Amino acid sequence: MEFGLSEEQTLLADSINRFLDEASSLDRVRQFVTAPETDVWSGLVELGVPGILVSEANGGLSMTALDAVIVAEALGSHTAPAPFLGSAVMAPVALQAAAKNPGDLLAALVAGEHRVGIAVGEAFAARVDAGITASSGRLSGKALFVLDYGADSYLVADGNANLYLVAADAKGLESRPLTTIDRTRRTGELVLKGVAAERVSDDPAVLRKALDYGRVILAADTLGAAQNMLDQAVAYANEREQFNRPIGSFQAVKHMCAEMAAHLEPCRALIWYAAHALDELPDEATLYASHTKAHLAEVGKFVAKTATEVHGGMGFTDLLGLHYWFKRIGFNRQMLGTPELLRDDAARVQGLVA
Repeated sequence: MEFGLSEEQTLLADSINRFLDEASSLDRVRQFVTAPETDVWSGLVELGVPGILVSEANGGLSMTALDAVIVAEALGSHTAPAPFLGSAVMAPVALQAAAKNPGDLLAALVAGEHRVGIAVGEAFAARVDAGITASSGRLSGKALFVLDYGADSYLVADGNANLYLVAADAKGLESRPLTTIDRTRRTGELVLKGVAAERVSDDPAVLRKALDYGRVILAADTLGAAQNMLDQAVAYANEREQFNRPIGSFQAVKHMCAEMAAHLEPCRALIWYAAHALDELPDEATLYASHTKAHLAEVGKFVAKTATEVHGGMGFTDLLGLHYWFKRIGFNRQMLGTPELLRDDAARVQGLVA
């Protein structure tokens, strides 16, 4: 058995990376940060990215979770601003897994005519003064750190793991953007006051499946960002000279780069297997999704820190822009579950804790 990417998947990676090399270059990322209402989504729509996980019956491509991981890694590598997590992954997965399958909405997602934000954090880790309750088809409460904020509608989870679809212009819905360390991502807060909502699912397994996909995708995004930081560190070490020698010739710097590579390379196989489990091993999907995101959060943090140190004082300046990847990794670490929460989740799945 060969454990690797197929020729078609390699071509997919090349195609996405080629597009992002120009559309999400460092100069473009700086522009996006100052104009948060813009992103690269329209170009990704033309490449068919929103339809990766949507069935052919609903106008999608019926591709695999591994294909979505390939795209996520490329997006992380370029710190690309795009609502991929919500509109191309978690929303399509939840809508298709639910008993009610709104084909028109899926078709609109595939065409790039509609975007869905994700407000599910309160279902698994509610914060003080936050949480969503449902009564007679109406939602009340507050949702913090809503992903892909500024969408046309939001996928909202209440405290009982039920999923609802709420229009962005619904009566009684108040929203505002939140500032986070990652300015390439749009994040917000929703306040719902008896807002009419369409129930998508009352099965906790649907929310669980969407979370599993989301966590693996965030792990892949971290892998891409960390790999880019490692590549930049190696290139800089071979160019920067001290005492008439490249700093990469110094043993301490060699060890730093080698240690980053040794930590990061096995993560790729871990993510690939987690993606395989999402499609083929549903009983193991939650376990591997939790462990994968938790592990990548820790490795990504280490690589971000070490790659910055290799650059010395230059690593902290905006000239090189390393902070965009550094902050992307930090953002991914917190969203959809911290390492501590995810490892606790994995332990519960295995029956190790009550």
